[in-house]
Amino acid sequence: MQDVLAADRVAAPDVLRTEYPPAATSTADIGVERYFSQDWHDREMDAVWRRVWQMTCHVDEVAEVGQHVVYEIGNESLIVVRTGEGVDEIRAYVNSCLHRGTLLRTEGGTVARFRCPFHGFTWDLEGTLVHVPNEWDFEHVVPEEFCLPEARVGQWGGFVFVCLSEETEPLEDYLEVLPAEFESFPLEDRWKAVHVAKVLPCNWKLALEAFVESYHIGVTHPQTAAYVADANTQYDVFPESRHVSRMITLEGVPSPNLGDVPPGETTRKMQRDLPFYAGDPIEATDAQEARELLAERARAKMGASTGADMSALSTSESLDAIEYFLFPNFVPWAGQAAPIVYRFRPYGNDPTMSVMEIMLMFARPDSGDAPAPAAMTWLDVDQPWSDARELGGAAAVIEQDSENLMRIQRGLRASHKSGVTLGNYQEARIRHFHETLERYLSAGR
Repeated sequence: MQDVLAADRVAAPDVLRTEYPPAATSTADIGVERYFSQDWHDREMDAVWRRVWQMTCHVDEVAEVGQHVVYEIGNESLIVVRTGEGVDEIRAYVNSCLHRGTLLRTEGGTVARFRCPFHGFTWDLEGTLVHVPNEWDFEHVVPEEFCLPEARVGQWGGFVFVCLSEETEPLEDYLEVLPAEFESFPLEDRWKAVHVAKVLPCNWKLALEAFVESYHIGVTHPQTAAYVADANTQYDVFPESRHVSRMITLEGVPSPNLGDVPPGETTRKMQRDLPFYAGDPIEATDAQEARELLAERARAKMGASTGADMSALSTSESLDAIEYFLFPNFVPWAGQAAPIVYRFRPYGNDPTMSVMEIMLMFARPDSGDAPAPAAMTWLDVDQPWSDARELGGAAAVIEQDSENLMRIQRGLRASHKSGVTLGNYQEARIRHFHETLERYLSAGR
């Protein structure tokens, strides 16, 4: 498989190369209590979510002065707002009135000031107190000392990140190898065309884990076996990297678990399931020709739909699932075959509920004029993914994953075994994730 990738992908710098398989530092089981324990959830809130850098929104969502989004995680609530025209003039304020604690904003929008809806205390976009109703009764309030508290803010790949801790390293260090890995396909050259969020009846870590390995594809998504090389997936845990991992799954190639598959079956089923490849039947005499013809079809379709020149894309960038992970919950895909970003979060303070978000990041047209970012479609726990029609055929695949997640959450409660047992290679990214999680929890203690 690596020989195929070497021909299809831009070579990474030597410093980023990894050994295969990545060394697992431990083969111990992962304790099941972390998936439903309230105590474990509370520890994560203190030691992880209040210390890490986490993506809040796309920069296009705060493009105008005063434009803002509300970002929430557990009990934390932040207003991420553009305060000026400059690239770096974005701030994140704690979303709580300093008078009696009322949420200043419950949704995003565009404002000139932040005015508390309870009594009217008002702050400008710089976070400075500018109005106190009946000011005579608040002689003890010094406006210069009554500014809205802030979280740290950083940007990468067209996304806005925040961090609630002053002790955490700068964002550029926290990202580790990620910026170098995305040099060939910069995310800032994309715009947010689709954004769907759904409440899932499972712990946020269970949801995340289902989307950072391809080991489940053969059983959970059997319809894809003729054109997804699941068991040939390359898993990368970068040396000395706490926060970043990667996997590359070839498409347009059958699963090795099927044995010999005629190339015509591969192309026919891929055309059946994926709209980029629809059209005249693709005929091929061997597997490599099938892959090249599928890539050619994908480049033409993507170029026509985005208005961007896709002719220079490699075969891998046109076809394959190239997925990265940034701890704790940000999952951007590279290439153009599946321009996806996932985000996973706890749903409030319930350790058995989570929110999964799917964003489709399309290439900006060569004209440079991208449409406005898509508004988020919100699906409740009882709604199917298919209610978000903008996901197209992908909704059926994600629904298969969601059905698994409900059964896993229930099954872990029923288990008489103290932990889950992971494979050494195919689930290496999950083990790496939990090792980093443990480091944060230990530091928090």
